[in-house]
Amino acid sequence: MNDYTKVTFKVAPVSETATDILAAMLAEVGYETFVPEEEGMSAYVQQALFSEMALDEVVNDFPIDGYSIGYTVEQIEGEDWNAEWEKNYFQPILVDDKCVIHSTFHTDVPAAEYDIVIDPKMAFGTGYHQTTCHMIRSILAADVCGKSLLDMGCGTALLAILAAMRGATDVVAIDIDEFAYENALENIKLNNTPDIEVRLGGAEAIKDTDCYDYVVANINRNILLADMNRYAECMHSGSVLFISGFYVEDIEVLVAEAAKYGLEFVRSAEDNRWAMVEFVKK
Repeated sequence: MNDYTKVTFKVAPVSETATDILAAMLAEVGYETFVPEEEGMSAYVQQALFSEMALDEVVNDFPIDGYSIGYTVEQIEGEDWNAEWEKNYFQPILVDDKCVIHSTFHTDVPAAEYDIVIDPKMAFGTGYHQTTCHMIRSILAADVCGKSLLDMGCGTALLAILAAMRGATDVVAIDIDEFAYENALENIKLNNTPDIEVRLGGAEAIKDTDCYDYVVANINRNILLADMNRYAECMHSGSVLFISGFYVEDIEVLVAEAAKYGLEFVRSAEDNRWAMVEFVKK
């Protein structure tokens, strides 16, 4: 059983900026999934990784004055996650009228060119968060048909599935979390995209012989910085890298790190301070 701890935060005054910053800080200490609430948000972390000391440090180190943050803690059995998700994500998600993401329990799903079914359980990647939307738009705009693609930190495998639906071949999805790995396999089956290869692990799961036309990585800033060299190693001249999972303020340091490995800045996009950057390999 993959049980989780749910922490419900009450933020006063509540604002999207405050909850986004709080989510980014919690991600640094292992929290995986974030759900907006009327008075703040809920965050989920594997029970084995939960630390009240680390949680208090996040709250005490919150960088913006004028906010009061309180929280309550409860335990969630892994099998209850779909009920939690259904309660909070009761509407399908439509991205630019081209891609709709919904679960098996959704009804009245809007029509779109790419219809993706995701039962997320505890894996990140539902299309709800700005970073995932950034990556969806990037894949929709890219010429991935007939190209190879690596989805690092794949979570639900949403991005890998979309790429496969758009004609990408030799698609590989990698995640370090065993539950995300299992969930990715389930979602790939749900969407009839069986040719996607799923690997369990981090950057070390990229094989020395791998070479991709596209690499997408929706992970936090620190992991992106640590693994940038490995991404570059599995790209050829002309390969494209899309990264997200960080704030606008982090773009400069990520661009500088990427440049060390021959990755040239192409463009960036922003949505409520969450950023995406595109690079091309020289």
